[in-house]
Amino acid sequence: MYKLVTIRDVVRVPPSMFSEDLEKAVTGILRENYEGKIDPEMGVVISITNARDISEGRIIPGDGAAYHEVTFDALMFEPRNHEVVRGIVVDIAEFGAFVRFGPFDGLVHASQVTDDFVSINEKTGSLTGKQTKRTLKKEDTVYAKITSISYRDNVTETKINLTMRQPGLGKTEWWKKQKKKAKK
Repeated sequence: MYKLVTIRDVVRVPPSMFSEDLEKAVTGILRENYEGKIDPEMGVVISITNARDISEGRIIPGDGAAYHEVTFDALMFEPRNHEVVRGIVVDIAEFGAFVRFGPFDGLVHASQVTDDFVSINEKTGSLTGKQTKRTLKKEDTVYAKITSISYRDNVTETKINLTMRQPGLGKTEWWKKQKKKAKK
């Protein structure tokens, strides 16, 4: 889920940046300190915008830098357990598919792709169901449900498990065909 949050913090502006426009310097420092970082309670910071209410600043003896209180907005993405996400398959492996949604990649284990037994088709680089013949390949758009999240220090180390075994999940073509069968 994307959300916009307002944060108040103190920013250290080093003396080498004193000649720059204060708002630009503070925004640059905030972006460097926040963007791409993960807070387990709030998610990952996508972007920092709208730095405002920048205080006059204080210089700490022995440091030389100016410390300014600032209010700013942060665009966040927070995946939640049991949330249904729309994503793109970015990689297929023997053990499952990696799906990118927002800034994260999640794993749909082969046992969670469909109710059918799936195996990798080496020729096409896709996962194929034994009975249903449903295929999943790179660039497919899918709907999946988050089953677990394990936060690490950054986005690439965070582990998210997904499932597509419930009705309405998986490739849209799969459930459109299922609806047609149900109507007959």
